[in-house]
Amino acid sequence: MTTATAPIPAAPVWARRAAHAIALCAVPSGLWRIAMASGVYVGYSDQVLRDVFDIPGWGVAYVVGLSVFTELAALFPLLLVSDRWRPLRPRALAALAWTASGILVLVTLWQFVVAFTVESRTYLSSGTAQTVWGFTFAPLFAIPVLMTAVAWSYAKRHRARTRP
Repeated sequence: MTTATAPIPAAPVWARRAAHAIALCAVPSGLWRIAMASGVYVGYSDQVLRDVFDIPGWGVAYVVGLSVFTELAALFPLLLVSDRWRPLRPRALAALAWTASGILVLVTLWQFVVAFTVESRTYLSSGTAQTVWGFTFAPLFAIPVLMTAVAWSYAKRHRARTRP
C-alpha cells in the first residue's frame, strides 16, 4: 500500500521577497570590501591596509574571497523558495536551513559585541568613512531575521506535505 503525498505548496510571496532581500543585503559590504582590495580609498591609511589587512598582498585574496563566499552563501535561501529545485531530502535541507539561521543569529550577536567593544577603536580615518562603512555593513544585520523567516516557511510547507 502506498500513500500519496500532497504536492508541495508554492512559497509565499513574502518568503520569496525575503530570500531575494538576503541576497541583496550582502551586496553593499561585498562591494565595499572589493573596493578596499582594489585600492579605492575607503577610509583606511596605507599603513593600516598593509599592517592590519595585508593589502597589497595575501589580504587582497582573502578580502575578495570573503566577498564571493558571503554572496554565494546569501544565495542559498533562493533554493528554499524555488519551485524548480526539489531536493531529495527536504527534511535534511530544512534542518540545514534552521542550522544556518541559528548560526547567523549567533554571529550577528557576536558582531554587535565586537562592533561596540573592540571595533570602537576603529582604524577608519574619518567620521564620513565610518558612516559609509556603517551603511554598507548595516544590511547584514537583517539577514538572520530574514533567514529565520525563509527557513520557517520552507519547513512549514514541507511539513504540511508529509502530514496524512
